[in-house]
Amino acid sequence: MPATSPVNFSGSGGSAGNTDPNESASAVAGSSQKFQLTYDKLVIAVGAYSQTFNVPGVKEHAYFLKDISDARRIRTRVLECFEQANQPTITDADRRKLLNFCIVGGGPTGVEFAAELHDFLHTDIARHYPALARMAKINLYDVAPNILGGFDTGLQEYATSKFKREGIRLLTQHHVQRVEQGRMFVTEEGEVNFGLLVWSTGLAPNPLIDSITEAKKDGRTKRTLITDGHLNVVLKDTDAVDPDVFAIGDAATVVDKPLPATAQVANQQAKYLTRRLNALVRDRTPSKSPFKFQNAGSLAYIGDWEAVFDRTKAARGPKNKETGRVAWLLWRSAYFTKTLSWRNKILVPMYWCVSALFGGCAARDLTAALS
Repeated sequence: MPATSPVNFSGSGGSAGNTDPNESASAVAGSSQKFQLTYDKLVIAVGAYSQTFNVPGVKEHAYFLKDISDARRIRTRVLECFEQANQPTITDADRRKLLNFCIVGGGPTGVEFAAELHDFLHTDIARHYPALARMAKINLYDVAPNILGGFDTGLQEYATSKFKREGIRLLTQHHVQRVEQGRMFVTEEGEVNFGLLVWSTGLAPNPLIDSITEAKKDGRTKRTLITDGHLNVVLKDTDAVDPDVFAIGDAATVVDKPLPATAQVANQQAKYLTRRLNALVRDRTPSKSPFKFQNAGSLAYIGDWEAVFDRTKAARGPKNKETGRVAWLLWRSAYFTKTLSWRNKILVPMYWCVSALFGGCAARDLTAALS
């Protein structure tokens, strides 16, 4: 992979957020003719796909949580379930099947989705379908013994007890065998009917990473490229680094320093690499210091204006943990500080206030009016 070597592309393709790599070719209209681009420096930051563990039927019948289009499809499906359940000709047994919402994956993404879905059912949905909202059930499945596996044990217990109080069923140490239309088969439970199944169980390699044969890859997962401390890709045959090729985010693993596949890591790597590339452009010598991840803590929303905040593994500052409304304020503050423009810094709090006072529908109407 020498400098100014060509990179092959085709005229149509999908983003790293696609849940099914086989569908990427039809995601964008255009020619399928391949072409080459030369480069001086190459940064591989293609992310990853949703991991299905080759469970039959998941790609066909489950919803994923990778990008905004996924969120829109999920919201549409939730409303469809209630519209169908509201039909006068349907039986109560079929209503319960439609209003059984299943989530597979007990990490922060699955937990936050379960919490947001619970809030949605008990606010907007309860106003429009009060009888049906009481029939709705949320089930969270995971193969691990606890949810929020990377968090402090006390925070795991706090989130678990809150979910149980709210009526969210936690089915840990459960294994999904296969998924069919409207139902899945769980080893420990048998057949489970659902109206919506959301799959959030980790990451699978991007097809581009699979196609790269010259670089060294993580020996366990094969889904990431190995880099040195300066984020340069390590070559497979010689163990030498390529000074012109970099990899960051979910597509990369720093040698001997595995890091969590989170936005926090990817963001810090991007800033580090930006400084190095800017130094090269300005004919300066880049810093010899390797990349060092500064863990700022972990946050997860657990519903009803409550969250958990874990700084027990933070790189600097107080190593504390918070729960409840204090953690929720920290969670909201983190989202606010990461907004990129002043327009969003004004609009995002406005949407939050409108949603809290008048419901999510009013917030969506305001969004449509201002867009």
